[in-house]
Amino acid sequence: MGQLLDRINSPEDLRELTLPELNALCGEIRQKIIETVSQNGGHLASNLGVVELTVALHRVFQMPEDQIVWDVGHQAYTHKILCGRRDQIGTIRTQGGLSGYPNRSESRYDSFNVGHSSTSISAALGIAAAKKLKGDPGYVVAVIGDGALSGGLAYEGLNNAGRFNKNFIVILNDNKMSISRNVGSMARYLAKIRTEPGYQRAKGNVEHTLERIPLIGRPVRDGIRKGKAVLKQILYNSTIFEDLGFHYYGPFDGHDLPQLLEVLENTKSIPKPVLLHVITSKGKGYPFAERHPGTFHGVSGFDIETGQAPPSGKSFSDVFGETLCKLARSDPRICAITAAMQLGTGLTGFRQEFSNRFYDVGIAEEHAVTFAGGLSSQGMIPVFAVYSTFLQRAFDQVIHDAALQRLKVVLAVDRAGIVGEDGETHQGIFDVPFLNSVPGTVVYAPSFYEELETDLRRALYEDEGHVTVVRYPRGKQLFCPEGFSAGREAFSWYGDPAAKILIATYGRLFSFACQAAEKLREKGIAVRVLKLNRICPIDPQAVEAAAGAERIFFFEEGIEAGGTGEIFRCLLDGAGFSGQYRLRGIRGFVKQASMMQSLAELGLDDAGMVNMIVSECGK
Repeated sequence: MGQLLDRINSPEDLRELTLPELNALCGEIRQKIIETVSQNGGHLASNLGVVELTVALHRVFQMPEDQIVWDVGHQAYTHKILCGRRDQIGTIRTQGGLSGYPNRSESRYDSFNVGHSSTSISAALGIAAAKKLKGDPGYVVAVIGDGALSGGLAYEGLNNAGRFNKNFIVILNDNKMSISRNVGSMARYLAKIRTEPGYQRAKGNVEHTLERIPLIGRPVRDGIRKGKAVLKQILYNSTIFEDLGFHYYGPFDGHDLPQLLEVLENTKSIPKPVLLHVITSKGKGYPFAERHPGTFHGVSGFDIETGQAPPSGKSFSDVFGETLCKLARSDPRICAITAAMQLGTGLTGFRQEFSNRFYDVGIAEEHAVTFAGGLSSQGMIPVFAVYSTFLQRAFDQVIHDAALQRLKVVLAVDRAGIVGEDGETHQGIFDVPFLNSVPGTVVYAPSFYEELETDLRRALYEDEGHVTVVRYPRGKQLFCPEGFSAGREAFSWYGDPAAKILIATYGRLFSFACQAAEKLREKGIAVRVLKLNRICPIDPQAVEAAAGAERIFFFEEGIEAGGTGEIFRCLLDGAGFSGQYRLRGIRGFVKQASMMQSLAELGLDDAGMVNMIVSECGK
């Protein structure tokens, strides 16, 4: 570990360092982050971009009496290192280790749990309001990226925060990126501010000069302040942030540590809400990440010397993107929508081939669904590719702007189920229960690439007048029994047709169920596996066929309450099922670990299935 970094056990230790030492410390922190992410995977480019800003914040403000709320929180590795977790940083995103995001249960320096975008201003304002009510003089700082400003919640927060008048600071970390390059009017607006920073500098220079003139300087300065609306129109157009009630300052170089320290210190004396605009570079200090910030936004590990990651092979996301392109070539109605996740959802090829039918709406899932509804109402076939965890943010729009109007909107739900190291804020375990509650919704759950292709075609051209969902897991397909094919049926069978013990499941867990069936057969326990290919609505024939079993074990990679397993049990009761039924799903939030570690801990892998069935069947 670095010589200076060894001395930092809390933010207070930063105040013992000279300015040259602080700059050197930033270099040591960058090296530590690069080493850690190369081993554990994680968010690299965003963390390298905020090192100086984070050091400056912790030097100027008195944490935890003052509080920082990080938007998304994927850029908080430096914050963790400075706040007592230096020696634990090597465990980040691993089972039993540090979360990849701020977490209140992890440290008193983490003010708010985050993982989703655009929440920081609202949360920070709530914290600031509580401090004011309690007479707490502490400052509250929200750090939000320009990508997160494409999310509507950020504007709801700004709208209310402009009326707040005490110790509230918003730092706009402007790096021109979210994961991919930012899009939309706000991105263009911020680009204009970056290139025309004249007003704030001119205003600051004039006021500073007038302060020094004896007797008349202060009155003249005050007079100019009273007429600042006119001055701004002459020198520089007012920013949207000032119109919302903020004092806007910037843009400033987010890597100039002396300037950051001075600016942050000065903002503490302003009695109204402040928006401080800083310009940073994603990937700062690591050439590969600087050149390819999108690639190095989130990585699974890489070689530091070459910047190369191990080959990952084809994934469900890749198959989805390729299939959608294939279908779009013969159907001009097909449109693709992403909420700033073009790379992650496999839509890069679609964007290149069909740029006029590709829509990146920014980090705005609610808008994406309603926008898709508008496209559908005019005869288009919109496909919104979205991670399961982010679809949660658009629940109302799925109901009100699509399903209620019986509009054909296709949701390609990526990262369904356990996602692994990103942990509890990103697990895709809630979409099935809430989609089950929406009338008319059709949900397919492919286990393999071939099924994904088939189900996507069906979603596009069948199930008219319904919200249709194709949900699939992160990464690669798993074990598939030799010769098995699900075909086009709503359900499939595998195993001994005469068996009275039934494993029912869907999606990725089918692979584990097949392996469990073979292990149970070796133990003398005959099992048949029911694979639900369409999980909403469940085919009545599947229920009728299952009702003859003596024991049914349903395994679900999602929340039990409201899930497919609960619904299947209710349908079985209606079909006269009199046997024993056991449901194993997920009953709480799932922390960071690898996908296989999490499934094993939850008892949802083949070993867990075998253990449960052997225990229940008494062998």
